[in-house]
Amino acid sequence: MSSATGEAGSIQKGDRVVTTGCHPLEVEAGEGNGGETGTRYDHSDMNRMGKAQEFKRNLRPLAALSFASVLQATWEFILISNYEGLEDGGMAGLVWTYVWTFVGFGFIIVSLSEMASMAPTSGGQYHWVSEFASPRYQKFLSYITGWMSVLAWQAGAASGSFLTGTIIQGLISVRNPDYDPKRWQGTLFVFAMILIIYFFNVYAASWMPRIQNALLALHTICWVVVIVVLWAMAPRQSAKAVFTEFSLYGGWNNVGLALMIGQISAIYGSLSSDATAHMSEEVRDAGRYVPMAICGGYFSNGILALVLIITLMFAMPSVKDALDDPTGFPFIYVFKQAVSTAGVNGLTAIILIPVIFSNILFNASTARQTYAFARDRGLPFSNWISKVNQHYKLPVNAIALSCIISGLLSLINIGSDTAFNAIISLNVAALMWTYAISISCVMYRKISCPETLPPRRWSLGKHGIWINAVATVVSNMNTRIIVSDIFYYCQQPETTEL
Repeated sequence: MSSATGEAGSIQKGDRVVTTGCHPLEVEAGEGNGGETGTRYDHSDMNRMGKAQEFKRNLRPLAALSFASVLQATWEFILISNYEGLEDGGMAGLVWTYVWTFVGFGFIIVSLSEMASMAPTSGGQYHWVSEFASPRYQKFLSYITGWMSVLAWQAGAASGSFLTGTIIQGLISVRNPDYDPKRWQGTLFVFAMILIIYFFNVYAASWMPRIQNALLALHTICWVVVIVVLWAMAPRQSAKAVFTEFSLYGGWNNVGLALMIGQISAIYGSLSSDATAHMSEEVRDAGRYVPMAICGGYFSNGILALVLIITLMFAMPSVKDALDDPTGFPFIYVFKQAVSTAGVNGLTAIILIPVIFSNILFNASTARQTYAFARDRGLPFSNWISKVNQHYKLPVNAIALSCIISGLLSLINIGSDTAFNAIISLNVAALMWTYAISISCVMYRKISCPETLPPRRWSLGKHGIWINAVATVVSNMNTRIIVSDIFYYCQQPETTEL
């Protein structure tokens, strides 16, 4: 692959190999020095892409699926970050925006999965752009996509830690109604979360493949507990209210505009399904099992999330009261209607456990994506960032950098939480843009010279082009929604936090 800066990526001493494409690129390939180097398919893919195998391939199929499912944590994040969806749309708005977001994202997910089968590398989108784009725009588009992806994943890592810290503050508020949460206190909780993330991703990394299957079971069991408690103990809304009543509490008079803005909750909960692609160089037989993990994680999570949203809406007596809850989290208001204070703390703690592990895995994927772009000389200080620690066989420097960036971004919250959320939202838009551009490039290659596409063991077949086309449209629409969300909040007559 051509690096983002126009040089051959990861040039090592060894045999010369030729990448597949309309305009083949010669690079130097070397032998990997990782412990478990994978199957013959993994060797073939790495040689074709001109990459050295530097990591252990210790993620088996079920562990890869567990990684995707636990990291995405759709039902957990849609539960704790649905404020905007309820404010701009109400019960029916949140339900239906999630339904069409889930369906639309499905086209994106299967398109990304096919590319992950063709080129299973930690680089993900920017590498795919480099392989599939027109030679005229290849270097520029790959470089821009790489930066967009790095910034988006780094911002996403910060947002997950921030969300965890603010939930802990919410729990304190439930326990002590006189507690006045301060932004700087929330930032300290974020720092604590970052330390936990660094410990697990460096010193406990060898344990993670062994416990990820248990985390998948925990992720599912926690969902069952929340669903059962809400159906058994919470007050009950009518089906008419849940599915047909739209509420506009965000200051907008137009339902369509409000729903567009409120859809940010559904989009946020559906992101990061491509995370397993960035772990491709640690998955055994990645060309086959990474696409399966991406799709399996997304669709299973999506179904759990849809059931959770409907359950939450049936258990919510008042949208207005939920939005006005002093904790700032509507789900805590719903828990208060169903159980005692101790029960609220217990249920929220149940949710926090998989969310914490989701943050840990998110940082792991973020670090691999950053490492890959540095390996192709796309970042400043690339030699340091892309260095692999030979003791742990991990990109320890990239992990540390990701943690430092999360900490620095969280400091913005002390001055303005609106500014912090605006930065996060803009970078979510950047991630959607990387989806759109990479899928557009593979669609271009399918149309212009399909015979030069790399072999893939997970294919969309004859329907691939129109699926890619729909995915590109959905990606661009979601990018516009996120940018519009920020713009319209800035234009709102009332002061509203993102």
